[in-house]
Amino acid sequence: MPLYEYFCPPCNDRFEVLRPVSKMDAPATCPDGHTTNNRVLSIFAPLAKGEPVAVGAPMQHSAGGDACCGGGGCC
Repeated sequence: MPLYEYFCPPCNDRFEVLRPVSKMDAPATCPDGHTTNNRVLSIFAPLAKGEPVAVGAPMQHSAGGDACCGGGGCC
């Protein structure tokens, strides 16, 4: 089952819910009991074992250039 992340406006906080894909857009209840439909995009970054990375560290581009596609412009 996937883990989905939601935003609760009254709490001004994010929370996670483990639920089936078929329920991903159903209202979710935060730990304080507020109901919300504000599903947010979770950021997932796998790391190789033994590679320490500071929280919030900028991503390193492997291709040349400074844009997301490595060629000076975004796709």
